[in-house]
Amino acid sequence: MVVLIGTTIFFTIFAPLNKLKLQEIMFRSHTCGELRLADAGKNVTLAGWVQRARKMGGMTFVDLRDRYGITQLVFNAEVNADLCEKANHLGREFVIQVTGSVNERSNKNANIPTGEIEIIVSEMNVLNNALTPPFTIEDNSDGGDDIRMKYRYLDLRRNPVRKNLELRHQMTMEVRRYLDSQGFLEIETPMLVGSTPEGARDFVVPSRMNPGQFYALPQSPQTLKQLLMVSGMDRYFQIVKCFRDEDLRADRQPEFTQIDCEMSFVEQEDVISLFEGMAKHLFKEVRGVELTEPFVRMPWADAMKYYGSDKPDIRFGMKFVELMDIMKGHGFPVFDGAAYIGGICAEGAATYTRKQLDQLTDYVKRPQIGAKGMVYARVEADGNVKSSVDKFYTQEVLQQMKEAFGAKPGDLILILSGDDAMKTRKQLCELRLEMGRQLGLRDKNQFACLWVVDFPMFEWSEEEGRLMAMHHPFTHPKDEDIPMLDTNPAAVRADAYDMVINGVEVGGGSIRIHDSQLQAKMFEILGFTPEKAQEQFGFLMNAFKYGAPPHGGLAYGLDRWVSLFAGLDSIRDCIAFPKNNSGRDVMLDAPAALDQSQLDELQLALDLKEE
Repeated sequence: MVVLIGTTIFFTIFAPLNKLKLQEIMFRSHTCGELRLADAGKNVTLAGWVQRARKMGGMTFVDLRDRYGITQLVFNAEVNADLCEKANHLGREFVIQVTGSVNERSNKNANIPTGEIEIIVSEMNVLNNALTPPFTIEDNSDGGDDIRMKYRYLDLRRNPVRKNLELRHQMTMEVRRYLDSQGFLEIETPMLVGSTPEGARDFVVPSRMNPGQFYALPQSPQTLKQLLMVSGMDRYFQIVKCFRDEDLRADRQPEFTQIDCEMSFVEQEDVISLFEGMAKHLFKEVRGVELTEPFVRMPWADAMKYYGSDKPDIRFGMKFVELMDIMKGHGFPVFDGAAYIGGICAEGAATYTRKQLDQLTDYVKRPQIGAKGMVYARVEADGNVKSSVDKFYTQEVLQQMKEAFGAKPGDLILILSGDDAMKTRKQLCELRLEMGRQLGLRDKNQFACLWVVDFPMFEWSEEEGRLMAMHHPFTHPKDEDIPMLDTNPAAVRADAYDMVINGVEVGGGSIRIHDSQLQAKMFEILGFTPEKAQEQFGFLMNAFKYGAPPHGGLAYGLDRWVSLFAGLDSIRDCIAFPKNNSGRDVMLDAPAALDQSQLDELQLALDLKEE
């Protein structure tokens, strides 16, 4: 309906558009997952891919698959010999259309929703032949990662991968519903922006119309969403692609998707409250999990002290216990020369064999972790402590250590030490997570959510030889710490917060600086000259001079959320067309060299260094 008011036209929709009915679609009347016993006797048309074909005497059975499910087709040589012979020549993944009647199956299959019926085929049309696929299109495929990524369009036909994408769709729809209900506007920001070297490495894009100059793909829409707050948009969100040319791992891709949000006239508590609400909404609507308790709040300093990580997995205990006062000064040179001694207590793990303990020692000595060794101690049934360093410690000292952990008979104590406290805590974190895995304490269907707060504003970069922003240069320091920006910037805390679920950082954000003078001060501490700050971020600092509201926000990693809900160890299988660990798309063979004519048009010359 169209309503005319003055010269303005308003379109009003009083009812949602009807979904297109399959009966109106040329190739099929029903999907392959739709028919049930109640449909017996109906004449139907189906279309899809051949999952498998089986010849049994004078009959041929074909499993027909589409996105919605599988339906068994029956061809009878006695009824129609030509049609049955045609069915005998069907190969895997042939695309076919069939017409026939729905019939009750004699040998029902309780494992699939359509297992009580079959289609007695009267007509068949082969829509497209298919080569034999390089791996089986089954839930448990025989294809390795590389071959499945090369033929990703075939991999996407498999139920587990398809379900991940359906889950992703469901989550994005729920995100939009929730944020819309909270007054947020979905606003797109540009993909071609200026380079911001402060942070991760940019992907750069040459400009033909501006020779020698380059766009960058956004690492995040950070400055743009802040400008939207200056413009009065008040509440913004965007489900947006971001790009970072970083070394990759299981939870990283060169391009990834953020649920990017920003709000005006808010403090930290407002942001945390609203987005904790969104997390609970997603858990309830998507996973069917009701979270009623407020999320744990943990200062960054406590997270590092007790878990050695700014994204602690709190599904299980094993908090760190520091042992400097107890274990130092008894003649054991490794501990006596250490700057940090700490350990964990694994309940009921005293049954670990010497071989298992040696394997744990080898685990922490891997180059990726870097510990020099591990000390262990068992609490015996009689309460005595048996340690790998018994000759250096009396039973009295070992009992003190036991009491520090609150250890009981049958428990296993594991201890690491080192000359750098933070580095050793991170090593102990890896050991804790591995013990949690071995003891079955990291259940993917159990969710432990928390906020890590009170991050340091800055961290020291050995590579750069200067302070760097722990989050980004636009993060607001805690008001009470602002005076220390001049005297002791390393001690300043930020109004920053990360949401962590099961040891995964699923999102993070901060209250932003909205004062141009404070922003200039921040750039000064980070080593920017006023000229450099103006060159890179002058547009933002100038905007602040025109009345910027207090604002803050958060960005969730959509890929991480989906992989968490799907119980995946990697984000790749919840992305339609992911890159491999080298950042390559093996299906499209990208990145690839450019044709010389393209380089000439862009006025680019390559000077590749020999490796």
